[in-house]
Amino acid sequence: MAQGTGSRETAKILVVDDVDTNRFVLRDIIQEMGCQPVLTENGVQALKMVGRLRPQLIILDVAMPEMDGYEICRRLKENPGTRDIPIIFISAFDDPADVVKGFDLGGEDYITKPFIPKVVKARLKLHLKLYDANRELLAMNRRLQTSVGEQLHQLELEKKNVLYALIRVARENACYDENHMERLCHNCRTLAEAMQLSTDYSHMISDVYIDTIELAAPLCDLGNVAIPTELLRKRESLSPEDREVIRTHVSIGARILQDIMDTGDYNDFLQMSLDIVQYHHENWDGSGYPFGKSGEEIPLSAQIVSVVSAYCAMTENRTYRDSYHNEEALAMMEEDAGKQFNPNIFRILRKIHRQLH
Repeated sequence: MAQGTGSRETAKILVVDDVDTNRFVLRDIIQEMGCQPVLTENGVQALKMVGRLRPQLIILDVAMPEMDGYEICRRLKENPGTRDIPIIFISAFDDPADVVKGFDLGGEDYITKPFIPKVVKARLKLHLKLYDANRELLAMNRRLQTSVGEQLHQLELEKKNVLYALIRVARENACYDENHMERLCHNCRTLAEAMQLSTDYSHMISDVYIDTIELAAPLCDLGNVAIPTELLRKRESLSPEDREVIRTHVSIGARILQDIMDTGDYNDFLQMSLDIVQYHHENWDGSGYPFGKSGEEIPLSAQIVSVVSAYCAMTENRTYRDSYHNEEALAMMEEDAGKQFNPNIFRILRKIHRQLH
């Protein structure tokens, strides 16, 4: 362990000076401290060695040929990989302007020649301790950020689990197939991936967007948790009053999500979920509900879920009918392309329908 430093390895101190006598004097001082001196005589050598050796401290002569100490310091401080290494300037000049220039470039200290060994040792020990303290502080911050990040992730996960539990209740109330949620997730992801390869949508759909819509899609009917089960399972035709009650699942689901967001817990998952819940029953031609949105007024995520949920619903058993064959369902949906569905999205869905579950 280096004296005067908390690092477990011997501290390496790089000495950059074109004068042999100065390098050797500093070498002896550094060795007496229990540290490892690394000597070099010019800036070009120093810049090559820093990245390889990762010294804990650099002692840098100001007046050197070809590249002076100020230029070396500037380059080191511009490099994110070396900017945190403390630099101590050494010089026979003690003009205040020279000292200030060194500090302005990012240097930590300035020692004048001729060297006084006790002063040099004290300065080096101080900066090694500061270096170790700064590294420990950074490590503590990283650990804290990791801990906080893990806690926030756990909170988000728990909220998602609650929402998924509610949507499972809603699914059971409506007697959807057991695999309905899984199909909806998979098919929305598959369609979004295909759209990402399209020139029309590649700029709108990222990998994160695809991951998010896969998670958010099944929340589209979250509000069904508050709809009477007898209405959701009704076999005969719904009355206008029944339809109005069922349509309230949109506002109910939106209110659940909005309440969560109002607590300050905003993220892409919740925002996309809210968009899907509010707008997945809007139609491309403006004939849908609850707002009568049309065309690109409807969020893209809701457009995707709209066409996928229709496909899943038609190819699953319902209390009032058996499932349709894939090709039959697509033929029926094609009649609604441009009316209920975005025709471009439906066209992509039709092309990849063999990849759908």
